[in-house]
Amino acid sequence: MLNLLRFRAVADYSADPSLCPATPVSGREAYERYIEHTQPLLEASGGALLFVGEGGAFLIGPREDRWDLMMLVRQRSLADFIAFASDPVYLAGLGHRTAAVEDSRLLPLVARRAP
Repeated sequence: MLNLLRFRAVADYSADPSLCPATPVSGREAYERYIEHTQPLLEASGGALLFVGEGGAFLIGPREDRWDLMMLVRQRSLADFIAFASDPVYLAGLGHRTAAVEDSRLLPLVARRAP
């Protein structure tokens, strides 16, 4: 899956105040908390974080669009992803992502054999 993420300047924990840090953090910092919580669960489910990269200006595309972070995540199957994404332990930390992200895109990808 390809994840495109745009962060809030300041994380908004209003949807899950129980996860709110004592002092305000940026959206990027809140997302780092989400990754720390999620990565061990992803790996235990058979998934892997393959790539994390900083965004920049598009070479081709709308100049006003911006994505702060891109991630490429592999999961063995759609069923494994659904099981991971519905795990109560995973869901307990999802508020960090919600607080962090202003906008996002998630594009499922299927590998194909090289010609």
